[in-house]
Amino acid sequence: MKGLIPAAGMGTRLKPLTLAIPKELLIVGDKAVIEHVIEAFKLAGITDIVIVVGWRKHAILDYFGSGKRLDVNITYIVQDEQNGLANAVISGRRLIGDEPFTVVLGDNYFYPNTFLCDIIKYHNKKNSDCTVGVTKMEDVTSYGVIKPNHERIIDIVEKPKKEDAPSNLACTGIYVFQPSIFDAITKTKPDKNNEYQLTDSIKIMIEEKRNVYYQKLKGQHIDVGTIERLRKANRFYFNGCV
Repeated sequence: MKGLIPAAGMGTRLKPLTLAIPKELLIVGDKAVIEHVIEAFKLAGITDIVIVVGWRKHAILDYFGSGKRLDVNITYIVQDEQNGLANAVISGRRLIGDEPFTVVLGDNYFYPNTFLCDIIKYHNKKNSDCTVGVTKMEDVTSYGVIKPNHERIIDIVEKPKKEDAPSNLACTGIYVFQPSIFDAITKTKPDKNNEYQLTDSIKIMIEEKRNVYYQKLKGQHIDVGTIERLRKANRFYFNGCV
């Protein structure tokens, strides 16, 4: 199994910090947040990793290089236009090939770092085409939100209004896919902002009656997309509380 990390976003909500460096290189604890993600990949036995870069891409290349420092093999793809997560995922199609792969967003902090081991094991057990890591959130309006039916996902909505949310289970930026996701992405239409949303691609898989499951994340998940959430991640790292 291979890993893919989307890391091409501009991090506009983290300015002025991201005027100089990508948000994925902001420090949580003693290392860049994206390095925590790579350590989780390695713990799950995934050492062949694709990073999709864009904004300030050379900083990420300078930080990791080939991945030798971390005993992994890193290949980079440049996403020239940041037009949605689905587009970032399909950009790795040639390198991923015809095998299952895991996607983890590079600006998210997770604890414990065994989260990938757990979701991959569940994905394989269920013979799933797509498995989504989720967690309960009070405010789901900035995330993809699933409609669950037992262990399956029967609908998924991107950034719904609070009153329209199908549940309080929000996507955490962790996905395990079979290569069939690429076909779904090719059928995905852009949204009103001309972005290709991965949630829309997953919805296509649901409509095609593929096996789409979810697993609730154990432990802590913090999207470090704002200054306050970056502080929150560091408070948790050093103090075990948020």
